[in-house]
Order: sequence, then structure tokens, then C-alpha cells
Amino acid sequence: MNGRFKASGGAVGGGLLVAGTTSDAGKSVVTAGICRWLARQGVRVAPFKAQNMSLNSFVTREGAEIGRAQAMQAAAARVEPTALMNPVLLKPGSDRSSQVVLLGKAVGELSARGYHAGRQEQLLGTVTDCLQELRRTHDAVICEGAGSPAEINLRRTDIVNMGLARAARIPVMVVGDIDRGGVFASFFGTTALLSKEDQALVAGYLVNKFRGDVTLLEPGLEMLRGLTGRQTLGVLPFSHGLGIDEEDGMGVPPARTKSRAWGRVSLRGAVRESVVAPHGAEVLRVAVAAVPLMSNFTDVDALAAEPGVVVRFVDRAEELADADLVVLPGTRGTVRALEWLRERGLADAVARRAAEGRPVLGICGGYQMLGERIEDDIESKAGTVDGLGLLPVRVRFAAEKTLARPVGEALGEPVAGYEIHHGVAEVTGGDEEFLDGCRAGSVWGTHWHGSLESDGFRRAFLRRVAADAGRAFVPAPDTGFATLREEQLDRLGDLIEEHADTAALLRLIEEGVPEGLPFVPPGAP
Repeated sequence: MNGRFKASGGAVGGGLLVAGTTSDAGKSVVTAGICRWLARQGVRVAPFKAQNMSLNSFVTREGAEIGRAQAMQAAAARVEPTALMNPVLLKPGSDRSSQVVLLGKAVGELSARGYHAGRQEQLLGTVTDCLQELRRTHDAVICEGAGSPAEINLRRTDIVNMGLARAARIPVMVVGDIDRGGVFASFFGTTALLSKEDQALVAGYLVNKFRGDVTLLEPGLEMLRGLTGRQTLGVLPFSHGLGIDEEDGMGVPPARTKSRAWGRVSLRGAVRESVVAPHGAEVLRVAVAAVPLMSNFTDVDALAAEPGVVVRFVDRAEELADADLVVLPGTRGTVRALEWLRERGLADAVARRAAEGRPVLGICGGYQMLGERIEDDIESKAGTVDGLGLLPVRVRFAAEKTLARPVGEALGEPVAGYEIHHGVAEVTGGDEEFLDGCRAGSVWGTHWHGSLESDGFRRAFLRRVAADAGRAFVPAPDTGFATLREEQLDRLGDLIEEHADTAALLRLIEEGVPEGLPFVPPGAP
């Protein structure tokens, strides 16, 4: 199969850009699904996203920071993730500024205006070089766009949607979420707002999240083809609990939520939450503080996948009352998150839990907040700030970010993780070392993301939590997080194989943009 994609003499491999009518239309999962489907056909495929805005990131083997969605798409493609797959990562620090990560390394902080005023255009050469290198070493590269290609206010500086497609001369498939409504208008409007040159690259559409009888949709698809001259390349059915690691917090209930009932939270991460009955007599309840600028909240996906573990995100002190474990997650704004905990009474509630010997886990920024003191002249520039004082740790923010893939042992089990932080922790005491952090009483802290994906360690940790919480909870002996993730990626591949026009997709990837695609007026102003 892979021989079809590569001409002799070292010609570049095929390509496709998966754009969307809106954010969260399904670009990430469709890209992952296409990657898994192609990989199963023996095609050497790689994912690519020129510019990603996300607080959920990952560290590659060479020590580069990229978006977690691209890391999961690489897993779908069965290749090792690299910085080439996400050359520009923007990590928001406020509504108006972001840290710019270029080729895996942080290079500074820029306002949105400053980025779009010139810096973004300068990066077009970098992203096209990365794409060219991936195409040179793979049979096919499936690119993911961002937001909508019809954001006409940003078109001049675009490097991730039509700007990339034009520079690389690759066809574009536009994904629309029919579950939101208005998908036909979205497809037509997206196309009609593009310039003639951009429209010439839009080769077709993909309907996502359809419920019901697809034959009822067919008259509309035919009319859409008559209006635009472009075919619909597939209709993917709505599937509960299907997704990959999120780029942002859209899958997490907002911090302002008033819900107090224990219920299932749709994490929409690498795996579905377990719907299996608890292995022991009782469930274990986990409350995750929905702190501002929360990052790598995918850390708790492995907990949510455990039979009998119920995970929810909270923002009120009373919501911690019946929790067996409270998790303070990572955040891009440690000092700001600490202030938020204090303003909402959560800091006092966590302190009371610790005094009562009830379990608390801090990860990365959450670990830093649990310490005695934070010296931050880098992220918040707040200077010295008192932490919660629940761990014997002092934190100093360094200009250079720590990016690492540590391995070790805890609770008698092997553990692997990854680190992404500016804060450098000095541990001055505690009852025991814990993943380069420490434990004091029932309070645990570490900079390691992803540690709970290590099955043996996760089970050992949950046994300790259940014992400290007085719960008759027993972790299931056979939950394999990596296996669940693979099953999830296979489900995405199945969706493409069973519900997309794979022959048409192959032609686009292999042969490029079809000739004679009609112009849909009025075009870009």
C-alpha cells in the first residue's frame, strides 16, 4: 500500500489538511482517525499541526514540548512524536497573551496583537519546512487546522489553515459538527468566505457527530454539492465517549458551575470513563479543583478509566466534603490559581482535609501550591508568595523551563512520566520521597505528569488513598490504560474506515487537489 504514496527519486509524500467550520468541530479526532486508518493499511503516516493553542502539552523523547493532541495523533499513526509535528505551540497565560513554544522550546511571551502583527507571518517558513521534512520521510502527512479557515480577520497572517494549504499545495477537507445544528450553512458559508485561490484547495466536506438515519441527510448533501461543486466525503455517526487528549478545557465543566451532585464528567480525553461496576464494595470519589489556566488535566483520565472511580471537576469548598481524594492539577498560572483557591475557600478546605489525614494529591502547579513558599519573578512576577504550607517544599521559578521524561519507582511499582515546569522545588523534609517530590502525612506532591498512566503504580496509589479515606474500594487488577488508549484509537480508525469515502480520501492524499473546483461567490472581501 505504501508504495502508492511515494514516487521514485525521493518525491514528497501525500498530504491533506483537515479544517473545521468551527473550533471543536472534530478536527483532532478526525485527523487521528485518518492516521490510524492509514497506519493499518501499511502507510507511513504522520500528523501535523502548524500552530496549536493549548495548555495540554507533552514532552517528546528529544525533550521538546508539543500539544498532547499531536502526541496522541502520533500514537494513532504508530510513530514517535517529534517537534516537527507541532512546530508552534501557544500556551495562554491570560486572555491576551501566550507563551510561544517554537520547535519544542519556549522562546518568549507575546500578546495576541504582537503575535498577529508580524511574528506569525515570520513563522510560515518554519512550519512549511517542518511539513516538508515530514512529507519527505513519510508516505502521507495529515495536517490539522485550527478554528475555522474562514476567520477573515486573521487570513493575512494565517499559517495553520489556508495559509499552510496554499504554501504546501495540499487539498483541504472541511469538517462540520452537525450535532450543533446549521452544518449546511456552515459548509457553504465557510467556502463562500474564502478567496478564489483558497477555494481552489477546498476539495470536500465531512459531517461529524450525526444521529439518526443517514438517508434523511442525503438530499441536503446533494443540494450542497450542487451549490458548491464539492462532495461530502463521509458522515461520521455520533459516538459517546470518543476522543483524544484535549487541546483545551472545553471538555471540562467551567469553574463557575453550580452543580453539587456527584455525577459523571465527560473528560473526553484519551479514554472513556469506566462504566464498569466497582471491583470492591464501594466507589472512590475524586474531586479535581478546576483552577484557572488548568493544564494537563488529562492526568486524571487514567483515574476516570478505573472501575468504581468517579471523577469530577469542582470549584466550591463544599464540593470537597464527600471526596475521597482531592487533586490540585497543573496550571499555567500557579500564583493566580493559588489566589483563586483562597478566594473560593478551597484553600482552607484542603488544609482541613490534610489536618484530618484525608488524601490530597498535587501535580506540577498543584504540587507547587502545596508548598511553603513560591518565589516567582517569571510567570506571575509576584515575587515571594506563601503557599498552602502542606508540604515541606520551597519553589523558585527559573527562566528556563524543565522538560523531561523521568522514570522511577514509587510505592514499590515502576513509574514513567513527563515534566513541564518553570518552578524548581527544594524539598526540605517529609515522610517519604515521592516521584522527585514528597509525601507528608496524607498529602502527596510531584512535578510528574502522566504518572497515573502506569498501571501498577496507579493501583498501589489508589489502595493507599482508599485506606486513608476509609473506603472499601479495591482497584481492578486488569485495567490497562495503554490498552484502553489503543482501543480508543482503533475506534477512531473504524469510524473513518466504515463511514468515510476512503477511496476518495486516498485520491486526495495521493494525487492532490482536484482540477476545476468551482468558485462559490462572493469570496473573501
